[in-house]
Amino acid sequence: MVEINQSVDGTMAKADTPVGRSKTLEKPTPPQLRYLQMGASQPGGKLPLFDENGQEIKPATIRSCVEKGWAEPWFNNPIKPNWLVCKLTEAGRKTLNK
Repeated sequence: MVEINQSVDGTMAKADTPVGRSKTLEKPTPPQLRYLQMGASQPGGKLPLFDENGQEIKPATIRSCVEKGWAEPWFNNPIKPNWLVCKLTEAGRKTLNK
């Protein structure tokens, strides 16, 4: 999958950089940031499925972090195959340290 960028003249062009590996310094939204921060202190950078109040993390938040390269799928959960178990990537850790 490749990223589409709009040029100065308004035309659309494909970037050479795959989605999630963009060189732009995009900042996470508040929900993305909270999600990523919860994995910073966990062994292996494991990211949670539920927040501190027991509410499920929105799948859109998890997917957007994966798409941006801040998180990556860790393993498939055989009990709940539709749950996306992820861990922080190096890019995700760098995003938290900015």
